[in-house]
Amino acid sequence: MNSPLVVPELPAGETFLLRPWRLDDVTVVEEASADPYIPLITTVPSHYSPEEGAAFIRRQWTRSADQVGYSFAIAIADTGHGRAVGQIGLWPGQSGRATVGYWVATSVRGQGVASAALHAVSAWGLERLRIPRLELHVEPWNEPSWKTAERAGFVREGLLRSWQEIGGERRDMYVYSKLARDFS
Repeated sequence: MNSPLVVPELPAGETFLLRPWRLDDVTVVEEASADPYIPLITTVPSHYSPEEGAAFIRRQWTRSADQVGYSFAIAIADTGHGRAVGQIGLWPGQSGRATVGYWVATSVRGQGVASAALHAVSAWGLERLRIPRLELHVEPWNEPSWKTAERAGFVREGLLRSWQEIGGERRDMYVYSKLARDFS
């Protein structure tokens, strides 16, 4: 049997920390559940309950246990216990590619959370895990998310028409990439 993947703690700038999920992170899951978009594109429950919040966190643990990928809580580093404010994941695929996805709670948007997390997980994936290509997909209307990708060194490669179903309809997505050779 293969060993589970290990989700490490990674510094994300001076202010944030990427770390494994803990059951006491349900507060950020509750906040994300109230967002009109996050539950559409993730497994965050659209109707929060303490049981659903805990189930979300347990699903994040199974990602590494089942060798699917790495799901990190994005936490504020200076809060002592590292209060979670979002999520970022790195999902290795085939042929030397991995997908990255992220969300942050409404209460901390515009504070550089996603940018710091994306820089950290990208560096880790490209340098430490030696993944040659990272990809992420963003809807064209989601300017804050694609600007975050660009600030983190991702390059827009094009528009994937009708790429993904979200909320019961097919949506176009920008595809972004960051290569190991871009990082050096």
